[in-house]
Amino acid sequence: MSDELSYGDVYASIYEEYTTLQGKVAEVDETVAFLERYCNGGSALELGIGDGRVAVPLSERGVNVEGIDNSSSMLKLLAKRTDLIKAWQGDIAHFRSEQQYSMVYCVYHTLSLLLTRKSQIACLRSAAAALEDEGVLVIELSVPCSIPLVGGQGTATARLVDDENTIISVGAHDPVNQTLVQTVLWFSGTSVRRLPQRSRYVYPQELDTMAECVGLELAERWGDWAKGAFTERSERHISVYRRSSP
Repeated sequence: MSDELSYGDVYASIYEEYTTLQGKVAEVDETVAFLERYCNGGSALELGIGDGRVAVPLSERGVNVEGIDNSSSMLKLLAKRTDLIKAWQGDIAHFRSEQQYSMVYCVYHTLSLLLTRKSQIACLRSAAAALEDEGVLVIELSVPCSIPLVGGQGTATARLVDDENTIISVGAHDPVNQTLVQTVLWFSGTSVRRLPQRSRYVYPQELDTMAECVGLELAERWGDWAKGAFTERSERHISVYRRSSP
């Protein structure tokens, strides 16, 4: 099962402010420009569409965007922003679409909210089935090379420190199942917010293998949305998959 539903409901009320502080709003133009190149004026499906942070500006560029999200709270935020995007509540691991798309995309590490390898492969399989013959699947994920912990060991990481906010992530690591159980503590003025999150991290090569299981192969891999090189120092990757050659 996915934690996407609880994640969305917990974060919905502060999502725009939180993603702004995390730099996700600032990079939207680069994200949308990257994605638009793979649509060729066609259609796109976002897995975990959230409040439409990416989908809305992408649709404004002429792409017909649809979306899926487990969280009704997030979909309500999307509906407040636009009525031009068709979105429905559902499990991104197991969905069927009668329509096929030029591109299916899953950003902001949403795939890692599926907590088992089986559910992550199911998501890739559903996405592959929704692609046109020449369509692409685009996935953004963090690189888990910065998790050198033994099982059960806790960790604390400062995500942001500025004049008004301190955001710290504390959690425990299960290396056997590749899962992290985390709590984000957000200190702002005199208030403290507690934001729980669970995730299953995926190594880039592992993602490639899972994609091969559903008939996809890696076409490109970048270190950021500006198409910077993916290197051993990259903290994330944007991977583009196409149907495997016969």
